Amino acid sequence: MDNTNQRRALINSEISLFLRGLIIGKVLTLMVIGGLLWWLLKPNLLSRNSVNSSNQNFNRVSKNESSFQTVADVPPASFNYGGSTAWASIRQLVDSQIQSDRPELQLRYVNPVNASPGSSSGIRMLLDGKLDFAQSSRPLTDEEKATAKERGFTLEQRQVGRDGIAVVVNPSLNVPGLTVDQLQQIYLGKITNWNQVGGPNLPITAFSQRPEDADTVIFPSNSELKGQAFGSNVQYVYSATEAVRQLSKTPGGVYYASARSVVFQCSVKALPLGNTSGQLIPAYREPMVAPEQCPRQRNQLNTQAIKNGSYPMIANLFVIIKQNKGREQQIGNAYANLLLTDQGQRAIEQAGFVGVR
Repeated sequence: MDNTNQRRALINSEISLFLRGLIIGKVLTLMVIGGLLWWLLKPNLLSRNSVNSSNQNFNRVSKNESSFQTVADVPPASFNYGGSTAWASIRQLVDSQIQSDRPELQLRYVNPVNASPGSSSGIRMLLDGKLDFAQSSRPLTDEEKATAKERGFTLEQRQVGRDGIAVVVNPSLNVPGLTVDQLQQIYLGKITNWNQVGGPNLPITAFSQRPEDADTVIFPSNSELKGQAFGSNVQYVYSATEAVRQLSKTPGGVYYASARSVVFQCSVKALPLGNTSGQLIPAYREPMVAPEQCPRQRNQLNTQAIKNGSYPMIANLFVIIKQNKGREQQIGNAYANLLLTDQGQRAIEQAGFVGVR
């Protein structure tokens, strides 16, 4: 019996030792595995902390930028606006963002009656009380300022962006480019054949919107040609869309418009422009995309040349504001201020133009 008890005690002692060793072994194993895992995960933890820190810094920078949300005195109502067709991409991309961020503001684009849409018609509608503010791709004329004064208020133009004025022709036309003076002489009817500017023996058909409806001007207010009438060779079109359609079937055709409106088109070709024939600069980013490559690829705007002023024909983008101490002045100021925020200027560049800040 004593031997049996002694045997049991010995077995229990051995089992106890075995279990103790097993537990210690597992603990050591877990410690080793835990140490390895900590060592492997340490870089990721540090990286995650770094990312979090960067995000905090990004958010801090973002908060310091002006945005649609930071603009004060935005009137909560519905307003009518109109004007330049060159602003179409701004209305689609930028104005939609504004109304998403500031839902209290509703904007409605209004087309003119019995006139083609454009800068001129938009300013006329503003003068006539049919719009609350207007978008323009050209500066105000002396006549428009005088009309406003006669009606008891003034007009202010607030620049919010820049565009180029591009000259486009039929893709089959082989001509190196035009100087600004040559372009003006074409529209005055003094240059009538492409062979006069280094091209083929082909009559020139010049297309344009009517000057009273035009979006852009090639005889600026500071030019000695200001107020000059177009030649009899000019054929008038309703819009840039119609002009592009006409050019595609007119080998000797030419048209000028907002670069943003026509440079991307597949059925026309933009000509380089210059102040002299030795300094021709394209409105598109080189190399030019050939018509047969379009629409798989499209020409892009030469924003660098527009931004640094080397491109010779610039169209400034203005918000035209009625200064009458009323709701029109309030919404005009608010809209211009929205476009001049950091967020607004980025959005204008995303829409294909050049910002002014």
